[in-house]
Amino acid sequence: MAQDPRLSNLLKWSIQNQSAPDGTPPETRTPLDPSLLAALFGGPSEAELMKTAMEAITSEDPEVTLESKLVAFDNFEQLIENLDNANNIANLAVQNNIKSQEKFLAMNGIPKIIDIILDDKEDTAVRRKAIYALSSATRNYQAAMDLCTGELEKRGYTHGTVDSMNMDAVDVVMNSLKEIAGTS
Repeated sequence: MAQDPRLSNLLKWSIQNQSAPDGTPPETRTPLDPSLLAALFGGPSEAELMKTAMEAITSEDPEVTLESKLVAFDNFEQLIENLDNANNIANLAVQNNIKSQEKFLAMNGIPKIIDIILDDKEDTAVRRKAIYALSSATRNYQAAMDLCTGELEKRGYTHGTVDSMNMDAVDVVMNSLKEIAGTS
């Protein structure tokens, strides 16, 4: 059975942060990554936490409150700041990373996120975060931008062809969505 690499990292952290034999603390202590303890004690992985967050965000269960969805969005956003995490979950937020953008496109995420943005029954904060995710999915990735503008045209919003490498042009699309969603 292969050993979890986080356990090796926990051992390294322990050695680097131990006091000298005379009790003198190390010059600098580094914070302990919670995933290292999760490896030791069997807590959920970051991938499992991301999946749980997305389940809450997309839940249509009336018992999942808006506050719970916003907390889940915040937790998810913090987890995907690590691009390794973003790449592990194919249909989740993409942080302007080509591998993640490709997977998000393949999982048909663009139309789904546009639905959230244009849903006037959805909370403004949720719509704002959805615009952020769409922006990350389309910047510097032409196939996603083409699908985005195509989906918006189907819904009556025209932008024509937008160069995904032109940040000003992408901003025009995202700012128009902010105005539509009432988040600007």
